[in-house]
Amino acid sequence: MRLSFLAAALIAFAPAAQADEITIFAAASLKDALDEIAVDWQKHHDDTVVISYAGSSQLAKQIQEGAPADLFISASTDWMDAVQESGDIDPATRKDLLGNTLVLVGTGKPAEAAVTELPALLGDGKLAMALVDSVPAGQYGKAALTSLGLWDKVEGQVAQADNVRAALKLVATGEAPLGIVYGSDAVAEKGVGVVAAFPADSHEDITYPGAVTKAADTPQAAAFLDSLSQEPAKSIFESQGFTVTQ
Repeated sequence: MRLSFLAAALIAFAPAAQADEITIFAAASLKDALDEIAVDWQKHHDDTVVISYAGSSQLAKQIQEGAPADLFISASTDWMDAVQESGDIDPATRKDLLGNTLVLVGTGKPAEAAVTELPALLGDGKLAMALVDSVPAGQYGKAALTSLGLWDKVEGQVAQADNVRAALKLVATGEAPLGIVYGSDAVAEKGVGVVAAFPADSHEDITYPGAVTKAADTPQAAAFLDSLSQEPAKSIFESQGFTVTQ
């Protein structure tokens, strides 16, 4: 009887199992969709999901410098390649998750036009873009403009922002009449509309790879990554303008 009471007491005062915290570094363009997915995940798991959003280049460099991320989702294969080459991700977990499109947007509900009309549409105004030499959206945008023979005509009017969502905000607030963002960004921001879509062959395929980092200290990071290719995450991504590749 005494032993039973002691066992019960030990169970009562035993520390509860601690839920894991999954820290995710993700491209800024994923914010709306990934926030919704994280909320759903937390409804069905004990884990806490913490997400840091920024340009993929900035996040990759932070991971290489030792930032405590469990999972990295990039908006380009180049920056995932960089962290793989530096030994900061587990390559066995790497997978291509999503695709996207590149669009020209304007404030409100702009009239549709051809991309080739950009210089005339822009006039003396600014063209909002993510950093063209490092952030994927800016790199894709510069490549598309170069391919179409437009970069030299508008380069001097480009207003560069730290990431694609910052570029989107410049358009939404009227600080720039036009901007180049992802199709998913145009879905997320009701204050802008699509003027034109860039031809798919004017830039490299827009691919979002994800991988568990070498510094990950929770097995739930891999489980969360796998869930991004399944329901309900798949439907959430698609409703936000992404294509799910797996």
